[in-house]
Amino acid sequence: MRHRDPRAWMLAEAVEMLYSADQLQRQFFQIGHVDNAPCWEPPVDMYENEHELGLLIALPGVAPERFQVSLEAQAIVVRGERTFGASLGKGAILRLEIPYGHFERRIGLPDVGYEIADMQFENGCLRLHLEQRT
Repeated sequence: MRHRDPRAWMLAEAVEMLYSADQLQRQFFQIGHVDNAPCWEPPVDMYENEHELGLLIALPGVAPERFQVSLEAQAIVVRGERTFGASLGKGAILRLEIPYGHFERRIGLPDVGYEIADMQFENGCLRLHLEQRT
């Protein structure tokens, strides 16, 4: 895809390089892990306005009862497990890109004190709304 605007081209190239670096990191640095130790981190989007902090955490294939959320000092911690699908039967795996196993994501929060105001899980995504403590 050609871009006429050099800034758009540079951004597209940077995104492509970040994606490639992430794939290499996943492939080479998480091969061996200790049982029950987190082996992957779910991706997170985070936004903030004057009264609220919002997080969208991608947890594809993770059942709601297989993860927990805790508010710790200056961080939200999401941990759990994505189990390997037993529905594969005797089929061969042709591609396995979505990680499985134990995961943990620690998301640093701004210095302002927050509390979890709302939590929703739908379509494989966990949406958290945090409000500033008054």
